[in-house]
Amino acid sequence: MEDVVEEVAGEDVLPLVRALKNKKNISEFKLAEMISQEVNIIRNMLYRLHQANLVTFTRRKDKKKGWYIYYWTFRIKQIKYLAMSLRKTRLEKLKDRLNREKESCFFLCPNGCMRLDFEQAISFEFKCPECATIMNQEHNEKKIKDVEEEIRSIEKEVV
Repeated sequence: MEDVVEEVAGEDVLPLVRALKNKKNISEFKLAEMISQEVNIIRNMLYRLHQANLVTFTRRKDKKKGWYIYYWTFRIKQIKYLAMSLRKTRLEKLKDRLNREKESCFFLCPNGCMRLDFEQAISFEFKCPECATIMNQEHNEKKIKDVEEEIRSIEKEVV
């Protein structure tokens, strides 16, 4: 659960999620008090979680002050759907990368500055744009195998 939250909303949100977990309708002021943060920071975190559809809120008007107070609930059931969506997105990106790796020829700077495909390398006359060292052709069979393995692993999880 924490990995998914971290990926979509950031690592700084984890204490807030722990405070929200298994509770319903907690005000942002109470949450700020629970994790010792300013309300504005808590709101920012809550908005990021809301954008990922991981929290819901209700709004009530404070009768004394006339302000609206928001009460938040964490949607733990949404995690598995979001995790699946993230895996599918990762899978698409890996397949694109695999195609690029198979279809292109890559060149590496011996100093580790850059990795360029053939078109880029030829435009720089096979010299590293950072340090001007002659670039070497990369043998990317291992990278291709690693990407294929990761694709197989994710496909097992997705199906």
